[in-house]
Amino acid sequence: MSILIRNFGVAVRQSREANGWSQERLAEHSDLNRSYVGEIERGAAIASLLTVEKLAGALGVRPSALVTRGEAIGHANLVRGLQLTAIAC
Repeated sequence: MSILIRNFGVAVRQSREANGWSQERLAEHSDLNRSYVGEIERGAAIASLLTVEKLAGALGVRPSALVTRGEAIGHANLVRGLQLTAIAC
């Protein structure tokens, strides 16, 4: 699984939880299957551009915001890992 795909899923989950929504509610608002939303959030499925657009629309953000948030999560995880490595040494 790609780090970008996994981090995109985390961004979707964080955005959904910030709205106080269940996966079921996000699925209803984005016209997707609940299990597919779960797969995206876990990084087990690769969202198409159309799916990214549906999720973003349901969450009230721009599609680029979800992707950018996923990239930011990846960067934060990298920095955290480097800090932990430095502490361990």
